[in-house]
Amino acid sequence: MLPFRTFSNEQIKRLREGNESAFQHVYQSLAPKVYGFAYRFLKDKAQSEEVVQEAFITLWENREKLDQERPLEPYLFTISKRLVLDSLRKATSSQALREKLMLKISENHNETEESIILSDLMAFAEKAIRELPRQQQVVFRLSRFEGLSYEEIGERLNLSKNTVKNHLVVALKTLKTQLASQEMTYALAFLIYFV
Repeated sequence: MLPFRTFSNEQIKRLREGNESAFQHVYQSLAPKVYGFAYRFLKDKAQSEEVVQEAFITLWENREKLDQERPLEPYLFTISKRLVLDSLRKATSSQALREKLMLKISENHNETEESIILSDLMAFAEKAIRELPRQQQVVFRLSRFEGLSYEEIGERLNLSKNTVKNHLVVALKTLKTQLASQEMTYALAFLIYFV
């Protein structure tokens, strides 16, 4: 999968306001990925191009609803998934085959979306961790990334078990507070990966 494409708050704001050059920039950046996603399931150039057109028309028509604090790519792939499923429904007459295809696309889309969300989450989490006080950062990384126990961290840093525990509790509380202002998906993913 190609790396997750990040658009600045200003770019999304301009898109929301109907700026055509901002829309063109988004189109040029993401249309190849949408086409590749559609073609993987439809195996038809014309149908895949139609999905790209419809996805970006839908994006343009709903641009005023965009949240400039949230990533654009997962939203666009959700639109694309719906359009691909619609194409498959129209093209497939056999109920069993249709269900098999829809299951396959749903599984693959979930992997794409999860990959995008995880990539974004990791970048956000790393930024939040770097903003912790130095000692909390070290304790958090040793606990969550290296899997060390309170005792092992204490020995490595010459701290008591309770001091290590307190640093970790405060670090987690700070990180959860920062994530509370973010999209719920990130908060849930953070809890799964780090808590």
